[in-house]
Amino acid sequence: MPEAPWMMRMVWEDLAFLHWAVNPALLRPLLPPGLELDLYEGQAWLAVVPFFMRDVAPRLWPLAKAQPDFEELNLRTYVRVGDRPGVWFFSLDAGSRLAVRVARRFFHLPYMDAKFETAAEPDGGIGGWLYGSERRHRGEPPASFRARFRPTGPVRFAEPGSLEEFLTERYCLYAHDGRGLVRGDIHHGRWPLQRAETEIERNTLADSIGVTLEGPPLAHFARRLEVVAWWPRPVFRQMAP
Repeated sequence: MPEAPWMMRMVWEDLAFLHWAVNPALLRPLLPPGLELDLYEGQAWLAVVPFFMRDVAPRLWPLAKAQPDFEELNLRTYVRVGDRPGVWFFSLDAGSRLAVRVARRFFHLPYMDAKFETAAEPDGGIGGWLYGSERRHRGEPPASFRARFRPTGPVRFAEPGSLEEFLTERYCLYAHDGRGLVRGDIHHGRWPLQRAETEIERNTLADSIGVTLEGPPLAHFARRLEVVAWWPRPVFRQMAP
């Protein structure tokens, strides 16, 4: 972890990892200079990640949260700079206008306004979710998502060196602030993963970056994870012309 104190805390709840294997040649041209696509056994992965963002607040905030809870839907892939693996976000749709503007301004992330429809759908005591999103951000390409997902197996931690560990146990994100790459470190416990099943009715998130997702995803579910985050720091600056 960085030596500096963390600056933001949050809780991620009822999260689904929906992963598709993708030809690396489709994603490499979409990354900025200085960022390397991270592969698992020669294969790139693209993920759609719906979840609920709760209890978001800055460090030392006197109240339980700084704003109401909201839904979030990410489209992401896996990258590295040197020996530091991380996450690159192509889009982050969110149900909070405040969160969208703060994240775009201070974290340099492509957050976008969206309208969400979500509902808990209990099933035999296990529980599941209906999760729908429609992007409504001015000047950004349209994208929509609607799916049902639920956990189907016991909670377990990813085995070292496994695909599940590669896809989930990442402790920083990379972004571009207009001058070069920045890295935002995060910290949390290991992911309490469960196998999951999903029924996807509509998913055009990847279409907005020119990628077609085919077939069913590799699906996992996590009930809850407490997270802290640091301010992004420069890691690579472009040379002046």
